[in-house]
Amino acid sequence: MAGLETFYDVMRRQGITRRSFIKYCSLTAAALGLGPEFVPQIASAMETKPRLPVLWLHGLECTCCSESFIRSAHPLVKDVVLSMISLDYDDTLMASAGHQAEAILDEVMEKYHGNYILAVEGNPPLNEDGMYCIIGGKPFVEQLKKVASGAKAIISWGSCASYGCVQAARPNPTQATPVHKVILDKPIIKVPGCPPIAEVMTGVITYMLTFDRLPELDRQGRPKMFYSQRIHDKCYRRPHFDAGQYVESFDDEGARKGYCLYKVGCKGPTTYNACSTVRWNDGVSFPIQSGHGCIGCSEDGFWDKGSWYARLQNVGGFGIEASADKVGMVAAGAVGAGLAAHAAITALSRARYKGDDAQ
Repeated sequence: MAGLETFYDVMRRQGITRRSFIKYCSLTAAALGLGPEFVPQIASAMETKPRLPVLWLHGLECTCCSESFIRSAHPLVKDVVLSMISLDYDDTLMASAGHQAEAILDEVMEKYHGNYILAVEGNPPLNEDGMYCIIGGKPFVEQLKKVASGAKAIISWGSCASYGCVQAARPNPTQATPVHKVILDKPIIKVPGCPPIAEVMTGVITYMLTFDRLPELDRQGRPKMFYSQRIHDKCYRRPHFDAGQYVESFDDEGARKGYCLYKVGCKGPTTYNACSTVRWNDGVSFPIQSGHGCIGCSEDGFWDKGSWYARLQNVGGFGIEASADKVGMVAAGAVGAGLAAHAAITALSRARYKGDDAQ
């Protein structure tokens, strides 16, 4: 990998100053939830480590993940984002096509065997021997397996690659299948969303480049740094939810006042993503801020879970009009139920103990 430039080399070649570079490293550390002590470590990685060779494949998808990725503005500057990695193959973005493009793919796979990252956008259809998605004259599932065999790790971009998304929704005639159910012998990082947030995508790449390891993942294989909290937990409308102030319809007074969108179907309470903190378009906004509830696009099977405008469940706080007496009565009821349960368990334990003595 000695022939590859470092990220810092690319930045300097493009006229970016040392001061801007250090600022970038500071912003990157903040975006990844790291303290200022990690800034020198990130700078050192950018200065010394060669850029990651990345092969980016496309299966059944709409290319929204690529559209999101190339628009990352923070912490990555727009004209550098694709220079951070050595993006050696991406049939959507590369200039070459056809046999020339496929030759590049084979060359990189051979030259950097075991050292490149495979990024997958979309998923392989398995029905009819994979004939619903053809790349270079062959089923995409064959290309996926071939390229995955020499990859260091795999990143599943978006909900299509992570869970199947709309292609895998019932009745799923093409038998569209998420990447992790086809590739079983490689570490896989899921970055779900339709599409994922740009800075989440570039943040994952930055972490892997800096620390030369996969980020810590949750049980579903998602980076905890971006998917450890529900959108509901950090939503700016959360105080209205706790106060019992809800939008009843999209044209009512509550909607104009910015009340909680829970009753009109917001899936924020069950969706894990960074939308309410990182937000979109350089941090300008996110769906809930623009007046539409979260549709849960980063969760498994969200297309098959019913209407986007159906309320999740009839659960809420006490509401802003709840009196101290009402809160006290509910709390007392909960305590009383707990005491009754404890008494029942104690009585049962004593009965069993006496039975054992009798024997």
